[in-house]
Amino acid sequence: MGRLVAIVGRPNVGKSTLFNRLTQTRTAIVDDTAGTTRDRQYGKVDWCGKEFSIVDTGGWVVNSEDIFESEINKQVHLAIEEADVVLFVVDAMNGVTDLDDHVANILRRSKKPVILVANKVDSGDWMYNVPEFYKLGLGEPFPVSSANGSGTGELLDEIVKDLPEEDTEEQNLEKIPRFAIVGRPNAGKSSIINSFIGEDRNIVTNIAGTTRDSIYTRYNKFGFDFYLVDTAGIRKKNKVNEDIEYYSVIRSIRSIEASDVCILMIDATLGIESQDVSIFSLIQRNKKGLVVCVNKWDLVADKSQAAIRHFEDAIRNRFAPFTDFPIIFGSALTKQRIFKVLETAVDVYKNRQRIIPTSQLNTYMQEVIGAYPPPANKGKYIKIKYVTMLKEQIIPTFVFFCNLPQWVKEPYRRYLENKIREKWDFSGTPINIFMREK
Repeated sequence: MGRLVAIVGRPNVGKSTLFNRLTQTRTAIVDDTAGTTRDRQYGKVDWCGKEFSIVDTGGWVVNSEDIFESEINKQVHLAIEEADVVLFVVDAMNGVTDLDDHVANILRRSKKPVILVANKVDSGDWMYNVPEFYKLGLGEPFPVSSANGSGTGELLDEIVKDLPEEDTEEQNLEKIPRFAIVGRPNAGKSSIINSFIGEDRNIVTNIAGTTRDSIYTRYNKFGFDFYLVDTAGIRKKNKVNEDIEYYSVIRSIRSIEASDVCILMIDATLGIESQDVSIFSLIQRNKKGLVVCVNKWDLVADKSQAAIRHFEDAIRNRFAPFTDFPIIFGSALTKQRIFKVLETAVDVYKNRQRIIPTSQLNTYMQEVIGAYPPPANKGKYIKIKYVTMLKEQIIPTFVFFCNLPQWVKEPYRRYLENKIREKWDFSGTPINIFMREK
């Protein structure tokens, strides 16, 4: 499934700075105070044509003498189990500490590839401290400076060398559409799969985080043929005291990356929460199709049309600017409208495969562009002369040829996308729009 890299290490060694450097973003908050990172950050890295997901582990809490050691212990164990490659970050300025030794002991017993990253080598003087980390027994330390970027190229070369290749089983699964059931723990993911197939294929309890693995279930009833993927919450019931959010989202990364369409389960009794938005962001970042299923609708007292519209508006407002996706209200327990969820997921998958003939596309888009041409910039007028839709792409991709592509701004791109969606049904799927010089 998806290739995943986890960053681990004690507090204040520069994990978030390294995350921002590798993802070329400023997503993670960076501060000199130990324990700044509380929410987990997830990103994508593209290096030499190889793409992988990366997770910045954080979440250190206070008010306990031993909390750093216990939190690091949980994070490292989770990272070892789920990640394909582990980046162990240490501080070249401070040298080896007892906490570094503790993490290293766990990593040495693991079977996963571990890359030792000696961070904060901001100048040549700190290079003399790097050999000290050989005593951790994890091989050659890679000296880097997350602050100025030195050494990160060599580090990325080592990461992509250790990443696994796509396996044969995964390639065979690609021939059949895959629908991932994702959502926060206890939203009803396993229950809805059992309702779909009419049997207790997956273990279902009301304990958040019961499911251990992301399970493929073949569905070939009523003329449908696809795989359902149940996203796990946490490993075992006796370990649900571990960090459920981190574990569920790290599993969701793999399931989302391996799917074509994601069915995002939202608990109607709780409404939209930050973890729903986090998982939606993962779906968007991976450019997957989306169907939102508001589960447990049978437990809601007010089922009026006004309540439904209010709930829909709340979902679209939180997920904006992408708002063109179907929302279905149902119940996995009573099987209310659950087959509508499957039918809608199939429709979204077909929308992802839709190809618009070039002649139809140009006839319509020239009218749209003529009615509202791109705004002039510094006295220069933009003329869009031709548009085509690329075939055999992951998502619908449109290329507009014009004289000054660099002057076409994001608001006009959204205008073109909205007009395409008004004419053709691309509900639930992202659209790529590129400007190229004619």
